[in-house]
Amino acid sequence: MADFTPRVFSGIKPSGGLTLGNYLGAVKRFVDWQDRGTHECIYCMVDLHAITVWQDPADLTRATREICAFFIASGIDPERSVLFNQSRVPEHAQLGWIFNCVARMGWMNRMTQWKDKAGRNAEAESLGLFAYPALMAADILLYHATHVPIGEDQKQHVELTRDIAAKFNHDYGVDFFPLAEPVIESVAARVMNLRDGSRKMSKSDTVDATRINMTDDADTIARKFRKAKTDPDPLPSEVAGLEGRAEARNLVNIYAALSDVDAESVLRDHGGEMFGHFKVALADLAVAKLSPISAEMRRLTADPAEIDRVLARGADRARGIATPILERTYDIVGLVR
Repeated sequence: MADFTPRVFSGIKPSGGLTLGNYLGAVKRFVDWQDRGTHECIYCMVDLHAITVWQDPADLTRATREICAFFIASGIDPERSVLFNQSRVPEHAQLGWIFNCVARMGWMNRMTQWKDKAGRNAEAESLGLFAYPALMAADILLYHATHVPIGEDQKQHVELTRDIAAKFNHDYGVDFFPLAEPVIESVAARVMNLRDGSRKMSKSDTVDATRINMTDDADTIARKFRKAKTDPDPLPSEVAGLEGRAEARNLVNIYAALSDVDAESVLRDHGGEMFGHFKVALADLAVAKLSPISAEMRRLTADPAEIDRVLARGADRARGIATPILERTYDIVGLVR
């Protein structure tokens, strides 16, 4: 078995709007990986994935820069981690094509997200949307990533990445691509709708009060948490008491994730409180944690040229890792270069 450098890869699609879910479910965890110092960390704005459905060009440019600002404002250091946008590194698309030729149609047809997004209108969807998982596999394997922090909804895609790596290795008689491990988000990081605890917080929801946007200022963050839907009963003292109380569970989980503790610890401190009091404490915590991020994002996005310089430097570093891996892949396949 090959000895692969411990390396993390993950990314966010710049398709407009960043919420608390993006922070707790993804970028906060990316910062944790960076700060551990045990793995080389590569983080990407996956703009090629974004165009699998039509994007307004100006909005795509703005959203890509905004995500870069979000990464940095949240604690990603472009000198300690590799930070870039996918389209600056053409090796992603090149390896993606090779994996299109390794992956099987049946595998793609079984992808739950393809079924959900295409629905009954599959023939009207882009070929890129159908082949999305092969490009995601290329994103990961182009860097020989060993760990991929993701949400539960992306687990099937990482499993497909492992299948593609295993089939490539088997077909060519090599031990070249690692079988990357999906690292699934914790329950506390699954951020739900502030008005309906059974639904995931979404940037596409038409009602702004249902979500915390990472661009919200301190007053807006506090107001949204104070008005979040709850129930008339006090907080329980144990997690079992949250059963059947979706909104209560959501707010407790958010508090836990923001304060880096588990739900049990939150309930030990706040069990028995009425929600009017707890929501004030949650609002204060959220403002303390999130408003500095939103303020720094505003500062960074005011200088798009500097963001572009960060992305260009990150792309150069990414290509330093990716190019020899792609060249070796070409040699294995028999492509003359």
